[in-house]
Parts: sequence; C-alpha cells; structure tokens
Amino acid sequence: MPEATDPSRPLLVTLGVLTMVSGIVDAVSYLGLGHVFTANMTGNVVLLGFGVAGAPGFSTTASLASLGTFLVGAVVAGRMTLHVSSRRRWLLLAMAIECLFTAGAAMVAATHGGHVSTGLARYLVIVLLAFAMGIRNATVRRLSVSGITTTVLTMTLTGLASDSTLAGGTNPEGLRRLSAVALMFLGAIVGAVLYLHVGATWPLSIVAVGLLVTDLAFARSPQSHQLDASVG
Repeated sequence: MPEATDPSRPLLVTLGVLTMVSGIVDAVSYLGLGHVFTANMTGNVVLLGFGVAGAPGFSTTASLASLGTFLVGAVVAGRMTLHVSSRRRWLLLAMAIECLFTAGAAMVAATHGGHVSTGLARYLVIVLLAFAMGIRNATVRRLSVSGITTTVLTMTLTGLASDSTLAGGTNPEGLRRLSAVALMFLGAIVGAVLYLHVGATWPLSIVAVGLLVTDLAFARSPQSHQLDASVG
C-alpha cells in the first residue's frame, strides 16, 4: 500500500476540485455518451453486466472501451513512477494530462454540436476521458490521502457511517468525507444541468479550465512541497 500522506490545505482543495470534476465528467459521460462512466469504474463494471445481460440502452463495447482505456491510463501512471519520483511533480503532471485530454474531448464534442452519443466521436470522447481518469486515479492512490479517493464514494460513505458517534466512534475525518460526498454531488448536478441545456462541450471545457487553474495554483503554493517532505 502507498505510504499515507499528511495533507496540506492546498492538497485538500486540489483533491476536492478533482472530486467535483469526477461528478461533472460522469454526468456528461452517462447522459451524453450512452450510459457509460469514464471516472467511476465500479459503476462501469455494473453497466457492463447490464449490457452482457441484454438490457436495452447499455453498450458492452462502450463500457469495455472505457474500462480498457482507464486501465491503460493507470498502467501509464505506474510507469511514470519510474521517471518521476516527486509526488508533487507527479500530481502536477497528472492534472496537466487530465486537463489536456479533457480539452481534447471538449474539442471533439464541439465539432459535433455538443452531442456525441453515437459513432466514432462517442468512442473518442470515452477514450480521452477514461485514459485521463486512469492516470488520475493511480496518482491519487499513490498520494493515499485518507478519506478521499476523488471518484468512488462507497468506502467514504462506509467510513462516515461506521466511524460516526452513532456507531460508537469518534467521527474522524467526518468533515473531509462529507465534503467529498457534497462536492461529487454538486459536480453531478452541474454536469447534468449543463449537458441537458447546452450539450457536452461547455461542461468539458469548464472542467479543462478548472483543472488548469487548479494545477497552476497548486504549483505556486509553497505548501505543495510538503508532498515530497512527507515521503521522508
């Protein structure tokens, strides 16, 4: 398991932004790419099962494309560790890659009027987003900040309930866990509203810009160097 990281405020804010981005991206993916996730692979495995069972409206090829590309992204991120030993530089690079690939997905959507639910464009957007999410998830896993995964909330919600005062616990990291849930929920709302009213181009463009701003802000923060100091 990766060594736990003692998070600074800039790191927590950065991971919070990434959590909200996941909500936006999966809202656009599920609503606009034909019932497929590009960030939440747990949900994608379930959707793949629906497709294999023959349930209408679910595509096994789309789910497999997302899962496969996500895994490729995670492998690439793993290879990055052989060349980038600094956790800070790795996070900055991962966010830059996610920004670049999301911007590419937004451009593809823009060339199709914001709607890419069919054809080659659909798969291109799936591949771009899922690859970026594979990079990001491997990165966040290596950072190992307790209570935050940025894409999957099952264990976050489990910890929130099982460690609560109602369960006889002391509610450690309660605010952090609640914030992660709220941010992904907010991201899903924002992504869904934008997609339903203006298509996929705008929400993906906003995500790309948000990632760029967050990347630059984290890079400029003196506290960001704590990531490397925490390695020891």
